Amino acid sequence: MIPAPPAGTITIAGKTVSRLGFGTMRLTGPGTWGDPDDRLVALTVLRQAVHTHGISHIDTADAYGPHTAEQLVRDALYPYPDHMLIATKVGMVRPAPGQWKPLGNPFYLRACVEASLRRLKMERLELCYLHRIDPEVARDDQIAVLHALQDEGKIGHIRLSKVTPDDIHYVLKYRPVAAVQNVLNATVRDDPAVEVCRDLNIPYVAYRPLDAGVLAQTSGPTAPLSWLLSQGSHVIPIPIPSTSQPRHLDEIVAAVQDGGPA
Repeated sequence: MIPAPPAGTITIAGKTVSRLGFGTMRLTGPGTWGDPDDRLVALTVLRQAVHTHGISHIDTADAYGPHTAEQLVRDALYPYPDHMLIATKVGMVRPAPGQWKPLGNPFYLRACVEASLRRLKMERLELCYLHRIDPEVARDDQIAVLHALQDEGKIGHIRLSKVTPDDIHYVLKYRPVAAVQNVLNATVRDDPAVEVCRDLNIPYVAYRPLDAGVLAQTSGPTAPLSWLLSQGSHVIPIPIPSTSQPRHLDEIVAAVQDGGPA
């Protein structure tokens, strides 16, 4: 029996999933680098999110580790339940722990998609983000290769991460945008993309909803997550619980069940 999803549901890429997602960045080691200290705990938290709490929207990226988070998602959850949606990201390189750099070379983006398909044991990435638009590569070229991969059946739906309203409107001239993921929380409250996504009926995925844990430490998770959920029915919080303490996930789920709007 599938548990009731926390904070209700939302439709993304034609699939109805839990409005509360699960972010996998902290499943890796310090600096989002390498394996976690306790791999078994990381696998347990992933299974707990899906099978205990009913979270059916998993957010990951090839840059987390790099590659570690995708491998953990596969090892914890494959074969994937039919109701689950896995979103991954491509287009970011990791020179060292704690360092991130966009890389939008079309050949690199294509190689990233092929590698993510293999790591996740999928024939198609149902939801694929351009992790960042690389300012050193023509925007047209970055979007075009993702559209080509979509036409080939290797990507189902395309999402954008850390983008402006201009970026959203630009991509929409050519293809639909399945979702947008930007920073939004009770500290960083102003993102014009929230209103643009509302007007265009695009799901808006809020990453760092607890401001890297700062808001949870000062006030607990209920108030900041309730504020996010009140910004519109299209807003989707993606908390990133600590894998070292699985109770963090329990606290986040309880917060949206107890404090979120009906």
